[in-house]
Amino acid sequence: MTARAGFDIAKDFHWLAVTDDRGRLLFSHRVDNTPDTITEAVAELLAVQDEHGRVTVGLDIIGGIASLLTAMLLAEQLHCVHVPGLAVNRARRGTRGGENKSDPRDAKTIAEQVMLRDDLRVVDLPDEQSVELRLLVSHRTTLVKEATARTSRLRDLLAGINPGLERAVDPTLQSGLILLGRYVTPDEIRRTGTARITAYLRRHGVSKQTTAQTLAEAAVTAARAQTVSLPGERRTAALVRELAAELAAGKARLKALEAEIEELVAAHPDGALIRSLPGMRATLTAEFIASVGNIRRFAGADAFAAASGLAPVLTQSGKVRYSRSATGGDKALKRVFYQASFCSIQRDPTSRAYYDRKRAEGKRHHQALIALARRKVNVLYAMLRDRQPFQARPPLRLVA
Repeated sequence: MTARAGFDIAKDFHWLAVTDDRGRLLFSHRVDNTPDTITEAVAELLAVQDEHGRVTVGLDIIGGIASLLTAMLLAEQLHCVHVPGLAVNRARRGTRGGENKSDPRDAKTIAEQVMLRDDLRVVDLPDEQSVELRLLVSHRTTLVKEATARTSRLRDLLAGINPGLERAVDPTLQSGLILLGRYVTPDEIRRTGTARITAYLRRHGVSKQTTAQTLAEAAVTAARAQTVSLPGERRTAALVRELAAELAAGKARLKALEAEIEELVAAHPDGALIRSLPGMRATLTAEFIASVGNIRRFAGADAFAAASGLAPVLTQSGKVRYSRSATGGDKALKRVFYQASFCSIQRDPTSRAYYDRKRAEGKRHHQALIALARRKVNVLYAMLRDRQPFQARPPLRLVA
């Protein structure tokens, strides 16, 4: 005999439902997200295990708000599996009154999914390095998104008072941010002049004289073309300077964060192996490790490709049968392989030759990159399985 348990995870409290081997509900109740209450729930599960046999616990969230619960369950050797939220939602909606959602109902649905499915991912306690990489990768993503939003806002404000300068300056470059941190309005740029702006840029971090002078000349040219002062110009300029300072600080923090990520990747047991694959920079390697964890949880390269959203999806009904591109899968993993493929066609002859062959077959740029990404899935899976770094195959030689 066996029993199944389902935890519907939430921030302040979870909901636990336990069923026997025939799907009958044994008990269902709230479990506060505190050590004492979780300890009581674990004791209940151990008691059920003594009476009904092995208990398999389903969790709809891994990490984050579920970290304390997961660690305490695994500490007692309870078998835990991940039941994706999408599967829970679809399973619940497929029953009578399935549109009615509640924590007890979702917890029972999770337990039922554990009983019905044998392909659920086993949850293990991650190692310290993987957790740190996951946190740093997540923080880097947040910083990049914030920088993108600030850049868009800065461009919008600048185009409202000095469109010529907005076209001449790139706020994604350090030199552009240094300029916009001091000179914004046409009037102040005209009064300062090219020589003084160039000197200012050189003093504040623009290393090349030609870069500083070219930027200063472009700014002055734009300022001379606009002699009209606009309402709100002074306040808008102050906001542009503030955004430029925030972007400069963000770039410095991002650079330091990427250095931390590179150190962790170098120290990780799989770091050197993964980075040997063409196109896998340190950041992409960190994102890969954060998303995958242990490669052994995939049955093979095909299962790995399906999880990454890179395997073709079969659609068959009656006499109709065709394959199409996947729309699901782990978006982060798919992005890692896509970006690695894009980088590798610039520098790796083997990847470039494969990409060119696919283009010659009539595939569009995006399709050829996806095909290359699918190939990289196979290669990387074999590398990690066999613990062997990437080795490019020698080009074939035609014998006369």
